[in-house]
Amino acid sequence: MERKTKISAENGQQEILITREFDLPLELLFKAYVEPEIVEQWMGTKVLKLENKKHGSWQFETKDPNGNVVFSANGVIHDFVPNERIIRTFEMDNANFAPQLEFLEFEKLTDETSKITIQTIYKSVEHRDYQLKLPFAQGLNMAHNRLQEIVNQLK
Repeated sequence: MERKTKISAENGQQEILITREFDLPLELLFKAYVEPEIVEQWMGTKVLKLENKKHGSWQFETKDPNGNVVFSANGVIHDFVPNERIIRTFEMDNANFAPQLEFLEFEKLTDETSKITIQTIYKSVEHRDYQLKLPFAQGLNMAHNRLQEIVNQLK
């Protein structure tokens, strides 16, 4: 399967650049990132909190069938401009990762297509390189494919 979500990382840099074009109007792509019910579907996690505003916060959690928490993450929303951008931190609970800073930019390409660009900045080059060794690229591509499928149903 072709990976539509592109990830680029320059050697010696503390950032990853993620881009993905969707066959969705800009407003629907943005909605997929800010509506808890939609986020839960494409990310496969429970949204405990999602305050879509400047100085808001968010918290996601995933449990296994026995009710044990297997993933928990949270952050602060530093800037929120509907259909344009979200700037937020990302921190995993009980992990060896330092918090990350994410710049999500939403762009209209045509009336029916849009693009997201996510710049993620890490504490160090080593933290960024460790992230790149994990299978997050495949997982992100699969999640974005689900986003496209789920939001297509809202058209």
